[in-house]
Amino acid sequence: MLVVGVLVPLVPAASSARPPHYQLRADDRVRLAEANRFRYAVENRVWPSWAATPFAVLLVTDSVEFLFWHSHPSAEFTAQGYDSVLHTEVFARPRRFATNLLATFPAVGPTPTIVIGQPANTGKSSSEWVLTLLHEHFHQLQFSRAGYYTALDTLGLARGDQSGMWMLNYPFPYDSLRIRRLTGAASTALADALDASASSTKDVLARSLAEYEELRAALSLNDRRYLEFQLWQEGVARYVEYTCALVAAQAEPSSAEFVALPDYVPYAEVATRLFAGIMEGLRRPDLRANRRTTFYALGAALALLLDRTIPDWKDRYFSPMFTLEHHFGGVRPPAH
Repeated sequence: MLVVGVLVPLVPAASSARPPHYQLRADDRVRLAEANRFRYAVENRVWPSWAATPFAVLLVTDSVEFLFWHSHPSAEFTAQGYDSVLHTEVFARPRRFATNLLATFPAVGPTPTIVIGQPANTGKSSSEWVLTLLHEHFHQLQFSRAGYYTALDTLGLARGDQSGMWMLNYPFPYDSLRIRRLTGAASTALADALDASASSTKDVLARSLAEYEELRAALSLNDRRYLEFQLWQEGVARYVEYTCALVAAQAEPSSAEFVALPDYVPYAEVATRLFAGIMEGLRRPDLRANRRTTFYALGAALALLLDRTIPDWKDRYFSPMFTLEHHFGGVRPPAH
C-alpha cells in the first residue's frame, strides 16, 4: 500500500479567494520520500560535506509543478501545506517546463533547483529516477560552491551567451576524424585501466593518461578547456550517480511502499547497469553521434581510477575547478 501521507493546510491570509489546491500523486510522494531518505543515507559516504548542500526540487507533472525543500519560493507558487511524509512545505504552480526535463539550474530564484519530470516522462524506472535526483543533487553542490560562476566566466567559453546554453552547444570539433580517433584511443585505454587488476592499475593508468594527453594536445586551448570542464562537471556527476547506487545497495533497505512500485529495480542491479554503460561508452565511443555526452564515461572513468590511486582526491576537487589534471601528477610518467 502506498504511503499517501498527510498534508496539513496552511492558514490562508485574509482573502475572499482560496488559493488553488493541487493533488500530488501517491507514487510521486513515495519516490520523493525515498530520494530524501536516500540522500541522508549516502551523501557524506559518497562525497565529503555533501550533506550541507540544499536539496530544492521542482517536480514537473503533466499540468502542475510541485516545489519541495525550497527556502524561498517565488510569488507564482501557492502554498499547499506541510507534507508529513516529505517533512517539508509543498508549493505548486501551473506547469511551465517540459515534462521530460532532467536538469539543475536557478529555476526558482537564485537557488540551484533540480527540475525533473516523472519517471514515465523521463524514461526511467523509479530506482533510476531516484539516482538521477542524486546525480542532479551533486550538480547543486557544484553550482553552490563559492566562486563557481566567476570561475565559469574565466573559462572564456560563453562567447557572450548569458543563458548557460553554451555548456550544451559549444562548437567542439566532434566531427573531426582526428579528434574522434584520439578520443577513441583515450577511451579504450581508460577502459583497459578499469579492467586491470588492482596491483597493475597505476601502470595501466599511466599508459592511458598518455593516450589522453595526445587528445588534449590535439585540441585548441578553448576546446581543451571545454573537454576538461565536461569531464570535471558531468563525468564526475555520472561517477557520483554510480557510486550512490553502490552505496544504496548496501544501505538500509528501501521502504515497503517504494519496493512495491511496479517499476522498482534493486539498486545493485541499477549499479551494474550504470557501470556497464560507462564501459560501453569507453569501449564504443561515438563522438559524432553522442557529442558532449561521450565525455561522461571518460570523466566517470577518471574519477573511478582516482579512487583506486589517489583516494583523497575529492578533498581537492574544487581547487582548481573545471579540471582533473592536477590530480594525476603522481601517476603520470615523467615527460621526456
